[in-house]
Amino acid sequence: MIAIIDYGAGNLRSVEKAFRYLGEDAAVTDSREALLRADAAVLPGVGAFGDAMASMRASGLEDAVKEFACSGRPFLGICLGLQLLFGGSEESPGVRGLGILPGQICRIPPKEGLKIPHIGWNSLLLQKRDGLFRGLPEEPYVYFVHSYCAFAENRSDVSAQARYGVAFDAAVSRGNLHAVQFHPEKSGETGLEMLRNFAAMI
Repeated sequence: MIAIIDYGAGNLRSVEKAFRYLGEDAAVTDSREALLRADAAVLPGVGAFGDAMASMRASGLEDAVKEFACSGRPFLGICLGLQLLFGGSEESPGVRGLGILPGQICRIPPKEGLKIPHIGWNSLLLQKRDGLFRGLPEEPYVYFVHSYCAFAENRSDVSAQARYGVAFDAAVSRGNLHAVQFHPEKSGETGLEMLRNFAAMI
């Protein structure tokens, strides 16, 4: 079973619907026990970094999320779910993230003619052609909605970049851990193929 983690700040139903469309056994859960029994887990997220971490801590799921992410079983962070894997964000100074990946979450730098938040389709420059991106074209188009972006400290963790004014790290992977800034569940057949690839890791 793929556990879609409900900590009070996620785009849960669209992710669940996408996996079920693919015929995968996926369920939204706010239970620590159900999460830790799952074969794979997805950490979605929308909204502000600080609010999301406060919700996760209030739900009692923070330690379980970290435990699962380090368990060797497939784990996928989506949008804010990617940002929460880092130690903190410029969006919420002083708020501690999960701290699993080293690096920074920064506001997209302002630039004349550039609208923030970044909403719409962008191409990826793939750094890795396995994992989520197995079988995809070299520069797949995906759908973004964000004002903050990741700059990973360990460049070996970066699996894809995108450019919106500046180049930023749009996807990271390390062993069983995968995370994307964009929304695969809203990225058409390309995004569905990524979710298929993730499910195939189980």
